[in-house]
Amino acid sequence: MLHRKIYQLCCDGREVCVFLRDQQRWIERARIIDIEGDLVTLRYETDEEDEISSWEEMVRLESIGAVSQKLASVPKGNVEPLVSDDCPEAEQIRNHYPDANSD
Repeated sequence: MLHRKIYQLCCDGREVCVFLRDQQRWIERARIIDIEGDLVTLRYETDEEDEISSWEEMVRLESIGAVSQKLASVPKGNVEPLVSDDCPEAEQIRNHYPDANSD
């Protein structure tokens, strides 16, 4: 089951976070770029002090304990979210609070 899901994420090319059980660490904002047998190739960047490094790491499928992906994000504060013109009306985010000026 996990192998199938990782294969699907590889095909989608989306960013994921991967937890490696054997190393007890998360790899954030990674892309699964290849699966060959039980080896999964991840590509990601790290930002340490004033240096950004790009990494490509091969991990065993059995080492992967969890995979998560960000579905959406909304900015905090009083900002009107951008809505695409072709977004179906049923899926658009609406302001559910009445205006203070409306009677």
